Amino acid sequence: MATAKSAPAPMKAVQVPNPGADFQIVERDIPKANAGQVRIKVQACGVCHSDVLTKEGYWPGIQYPRVPGHEIAGVVDEVGAGVSEWRPGQRVGVGWHGGHDNTCSSCRRGDFVHCVNEKICGISYDGGYQEYMVAPVEAVAAIPDNLSDVEAAPLLCAGVTTFNALRHSGALPGDLVAVQGIGGLGHLGVQFASKFGYKVAAVGRGSENEALAKKLGASVYIDSNSTNAAEALKKLGGATVILATAPNSKAMSALIDGLGPNGKLVVIGATFDPIEVTPVQLITGTRMIQGWAAGTAADSEDTLRFSELTGVRPMIETYPLEKANEAYARMMSGNAQFRVVLTM
Repeated sequence: MATAKSAPAPMKAVQVPNPGADFQIVERDIPKANAGQVRIKVQACGVCHSDVLTKEGYWPGIQYPRVPGHEIAGVVDEVGAGVSEWRPGQRVGVGWHGGHDNTCSSCRRGDFVHCVNEKICGISYDGGYQEYMVAPVEAVAAIPDNLSDVEAAPLLCAGVTTFNALRHSGALPGDLVAVQGIGGLGHLGVQFASKFGYKVAAVGRGSENEALAKKLGASVYIDSNSTNAAEALKKLGGATVILATAPNSKAMSALIDGLGPNGKLVVIGATFDPIEVTPVQLITGTRMIQGWAAGTAADSEDTLRFSELTGVRPMIETYPLEKANEAYARMMSGNAQFRVVLTM
């Protein structure tokens, strides 16, 4: 006599039903790991400003309902066919870069971040605002034992973005590096810049950030509310690199004259309004402006290992998954200190 199959176990998920709608807490079946995929039991997921792309439908082609979240820390729960790199029980994470095709011209050159068919976790497929999620094997990064889940989660986006941008910026130990913004990205940028051996100038709005910036590793604090920050950087000899983390194009534009010869403005704070710069500003001193996206799973592993080694840690506020609307509102308010993380 045939036995009836048991129904798939349900899990909690937080989904965006359609662009601009509030999050919905729903029950879904736990997804299956297909060939080339890993299923992760999510322990923590960061709430990143880029989640607005899913929440408001700003990214073209998103299929709804969609579960956001691309700062995921958890444990391998199941592996699909053909997956030999991972095994159940391993601590892993997934960041912004959610997969690549391995066949396009960029991938064939090893430039996976610029894959023409790049997948983005929480946009191309359901992300980490849920108890279980599946990801392509190439998107999965190992988490070191000495980092907790809530510490690791923000490092998989905010962390890898600042770490990667700085280590590829061309700045050398001893160079003056300015970090614009002491927020979710900036508070990590100051720490990484300090651990890299740069002379760090933190640029913030208001004197209340000075003590924290110096505690995080800044040698100098520049209050852009009371000081011309570009002139202050010039007096220090001009910045080799300015890491622009706060999504404020006007504030970024105001710093360009603070770059030294061959200086570079590295932009990681995402915003849609234009940065204003004159050709003469760039020609004088041979200055540059460069954007930087996050990184691959290998870059995430480098970030996590470096953070474990040097003590770089995000400052976090945690919320249970059921309070995703409240957590998202807290992140969007700009008042969080400094990364918001959902826990399961």
